[in-house]
Amino acid sequence: MFSGTGFCNTIEAMCSLRALHVSPAARVCLALLICALTPAKSYADDSQRLLTVDHYVAVKSDVPAIAGEMTQIYVREVVLAGGALRGTAAPDRVILFVHGAGTPAEVAFDASYQDYSWMAYLARAGFDVFAVDLTGYGRSARPAAMNDPCNLTAAQQALLVPGLIPAPCQPSYPKQLTTIASDWNDIGTVVDHLRALRHVEKVSLIGWSQGGPRAGGWAAQHQDKVLRLVLLAPAYGRGSSPNPPAQVPAAGAAFNTQSHSEFLSNWDRQVGCPNQYDPAAAEAVWSEMIESDPVGATWGTGVRRAPQETVWGWNQALASKLQIPALLVSGVHDKQVSPEGVRTLYADLGSSQKVFVDLACSSHNALWERNHLLLFHASLDWLTLGTVQGKQTGMLQAGY
Repeated sequence: MFSGTGFCNTIEAMCSLRALHVSPAARVCLALLICALTPAKSYADDSQRLLTVDHYVAVKSDVPAIAGEMTQIYVREVVLAGGALRGTAAPDRVILFVHGAGTPAEVAFDASYQDYSWMAYLARAGFDVFAVDLTGYGRSARPAAMNDPCNLTAAQQALLVPGLIPAPCQPSYPKQLTTIASDWNDIGTVVDHLRALRHVEKVSLIGWSQGGPRAGGWAAQHQDKVLRLVLLAPAYGRGSSPNPPAQVPAAGAAFNTQSHSEFLSNWDRQVGCPNQYDPAAAEAVWSEMIESDPVGATWGTGVRRAPQETVWGWNQALASKLQIPALLVSGVHDKQVSPEGVRTLYADLGSSQKVFVDLACSSHNALWERNHLLLFHASLDWLTLGTVQGKQTGMLQAGY
């Protein structure tokens, strides 16, 4: 992982010192001395190689079922090797991706298929790129209620009878599992961790779908910590309550599942032009989705699990307070978050620097479709220049 010669020579030196009757610590010191005195060997510069680094961040949970417990949040980093060796980042070059309601961040934003990794695209442009799995997703802590299929809806339980459960059953936790506040708590903990880790005052946030209220809502409340905002197909409740309900609803499913067939059906209903997505890309994403949930992978034909949550607060009043430069992108064929709803959010944002991009031949899954590079490029322009197509504000089209 290092391109310098000293570390490479250290291994050779330590091997040659094993025959000496000295302590392990002494062998290390002698090896380092030998390396310092040994002529350098020629190694290729790999500073432009991408590295993937796994981080686990401790968080005091606000999830109702585990409130007050210390849990772990998984954060993936993608960065050029040269940047990783420096250990610091430029003040405007740290990004945190925030996922939506179903797909964990490392699957959504770091797809391994061809050039579909949004994280890698921005890392190659010199950003230190991170993505967080919130509680209940991917490699982060999953509350125990998610391991009980009785906590699914009756319809989803039926799909697991009789292979996993003999018959429909009563829930052990009949409530939605997470809240928008617990998401904000996770995000805030991770942002502060990254600010300290990379010695920066602010990070930029990129959110997708339910990542809109998660990233956008948190940013509006902590504008001193956010540099720029990019939201793809952000969910928005213009008239939603500014306050949490008196209590978590007494009835409801704790979590949900999605099967392979459901994943494809939901995508196919949003196809509005020829060759909108590559079936091989869809299969690659699904494979990584199942890999991210080893428990769900054993249920039925294999499912991905995600918590149900209680949402409030990401409304007109909060959006109007947001002054951070914001880029909003919506796929023209999106049937999960309507383009009109994203335009409404654009109108409500208080920022004087904001752009809406109407992305052609794209659905809610635009980041995995044929026009993904148009999306990636627009985000790069916004994060580096604060403009798209040379404009700081306005409604634009891409790919038409």
